[in-house]
Amino acid sequence: MDDIVRQAIAKWPNVPDCYGWLGLDARGNWYMRDDRAQAAGPFGGTPGLDAARNAASKGSLLKHDKLIDFIQRNYESDAAGQWFFQNGPQRVYVELEATPLIWRVGAAPVFEVTSHTGQTARPQRCIVDESGRVYLETDLGFGLVHTQDMTHAADAVEQGLWVPEESPAGDLPSRFGYVRSPQALQKI
Repeated sequence: MDDIVRQAIAKWPNVPDCYGWLGLDARGNWYMRDDRAQAAGPFGGTPGLDAARNAASKGSLLKHDKLIDFIQRNYESDAAGQWFFQNGPQRVYVELEATPLIWRVGAAPVFEVTSHTGQTARPQRCIVDESGRVYLETDLGFGLVHTQDMTHAADAVEQGLWVPEESPAGDLPSRFGYVRSPQALQKI
C-alpha cells in the first residue's frame, strides 16, 4: 500500500466504503462503473440479456496507466474475501467478472506466472471448470489464466508441471474464499 494512502487513512479514519463503482474483468482490465452502468445490471452481465446491455453494465474501460498502476498497488482483500482498492481513506470494493487475480503465463520452459497487478506468483494447484477455463491457486491467491495464455498453460499441463483438478465454476468463490460482488452482499 502506498504511504500516501496510509496517511490518508490515519487522517480520515471514518470514510464510508464504496460499492459497485469499480470492476475487474476476466482479462485483468479495470472498469469505472457510473450510475448508468450499475443500473444496466451486474458487472459480469446477466445470462439471457442482450450483449449491448451486458456491455453497458461493465462501464468505462480505464486506460490511464498511472491510475491503473495506483489501483493495482493498492488492491487487497478483506477478511471476508471481498477485494477492494484502497483509494486514500476510502475502500472501493471491486466487482469481479471472474476471479480476484488474472494470471499471465509465460512460455516454456519457465512458465512464469504473473498477476494482472504485475506480481510474480508460484503455482500450487491447477483447476479446470466445466467450460474448460483454467485457474491457478498460487502463493498470492486464486485467479483465472488469461485467455491469451491458454497455450502456455496447456504446455505446462502436457509437461506434467500442472495437474488439473476439475471443479464447477460456481463452487470456486466459496472454495477459494473470494466474493465476486461485494455490492450484492450490501443488498442482502
